Amino acid sequence: MDRADPAFFQIRLATDPQDLAAAQRLRYRVFVEELGGNGPLVDHDSRLERDEFDPVVDHLCLVDTRRDAQALDHVVGVYRLLRSEVAQRFGRFYCDSEYDLTPLRDSDRPLLELGRSCVDPAHRGGAAMFLMWNALADYVLDHGIQILFGVASFHGTDPLMVAPSLSWLHHRHLAPEGLRPRARPAGFQRMDLIPEDRLDRREAMVAMPALIKAYLRLGGMVGEGAFIDRDFNTTDVFLLMDTAAMSAKHRQFYESRWQPT
Repeated sequence: MDRADPAFFQIRLATDPQDLAAAQRLRYRVFVEELGGNGPLVDHDSRLERDEFDPVVDHLCLVDTRRDAQALDHVVGVYRLLRSEVAQRFGRFYCDSEYDLTPLRDSDRPLLELGRSCVDPAHRGGAAMFLMWNALADYVLDHGIQILFGVASFHGTDPLMVAPSLSWLHHRHLAPEGLRPRARPAGFQRMDLIPEDRLDRREAMVAMPALIKAYLRLGGMVGEGAFIDRDFNTTDVFLLMDTAAMSAKHRQFYESRWQPT
């Protein structure tokens, strides 16, 4: 867990090629080297994880001012943000390749897709995520966002290995039908692998990624079915949050969970 002084952190939207390259370098370390992912635009020679969305999204970067910007080492956390009006001009959201987003588009509410979220292992937990989530809340308010969504991942592509977690999400956190995207057939995986009356909460939570648990505490809900992403070696679930519910729980969550040292 990160115990660094928050005074050494800055958080900003990437505004120059150096910040963007550092964010892509961090993504490479996490998604390619740590998790075994790949993709058609990944630059293995330069160790940059990138794709066609990078030029149009906002990159929310957490910067450790003690690290070397010239070495592309200074970005230690990143969120990729894609607003609905930008996605409309671009032609699609990232999640469109995995989920049918018709229910969200038909809601006519301002949307924000969250993607490529990662933090350097040395800074996971503590002040790093606190700063990133506070900055994300400010971004949501500044742009009048009403629904946040994105995919979150379990490592690996064998759903049986995470069956308790997937089943818990399906039975306890399924989004209302009117806002519920469904995984596309090419990678669709049922999540109700274990009947609800046989679920054990502790067993379900052991394999649940910390990011998913954090979203659930803020009122997060899931879509219908998981998506098996073999390029990134992950089992993805669709998460969405209504900002009204998020606002009500945000302060309580942080006051109870984040203790500065």
